[in-house]
Amino acid sequence: MPSTRPRVRDAAPRDGAPRVGVRDATMHVREILEVSADFESHVGKQLEVNHTDMQAMEHLVMHGNLSPTELARRLGMSTAAVTTVVDRLVAIGHATREPHPTDRRGVVIVPNPASVERAMAAIMPMFMGIDRVLDEFSPEEQETVTRYLARVLEVYRAQLE
Repeated sequence: MPSTRPRVRDAAPRDGAPRVGVRDATMHVREILEVSADFESHVGKQLEVNHTDMQAMEHLVMHGNLSPTELARRLGMSTAAVTTVVDRLVAIGHATREPHPTDRRGVVIVPNPASVERAMAAIMPMFMGIDRVLDEFSPEEQETVTRYLARVLEVYRAQLE
C-alpha cells in the first residue's frame, strides 16, 4: 500500500544554510513566491517602472488615492524617498498629485486610470488562470486548498510580528 505521507524534498536555501527536508506542497509555495517576484518584475517592465515604483503602483492600483505619508508607510520608506518615487511615477504619467479632499495643505497621489487599466490587463489573465485551476477540484477539495492557503498566510504573518 502506498504511503499517504507526501513526498519530502531537500530545500536548498539561497543563503547556503543546511538543506531542510520539506514536503512538496511547501516547496511549491516557495516556488510560487519566486515566480510571483518574477511576474511582478515582468509587469514592472511592461509599465516601464523599477521594483520600488512597481510596489508603489501596486498600492495605488489596489487602494486608490493615497497621501504621500500613507504610501510611505505602506512601502516602509521615508516620505522624502517616496517623493522621489512619486516624482518618477508622475513624470511617466502613471500618477498625478492632486489636492487632498479634506486637508487644503495636503496632496494625494492619484493613479492614472490608463495605467491602472494597463496593470490590470497584465495581471488579470494570471488571476483568472489561477481561478480556473480551482475548477479542476471538487468543492470539498477547494475548501481544503483554501483552508491550507489561509493557514500558510497566517504562518507568514506571524513571522512578521
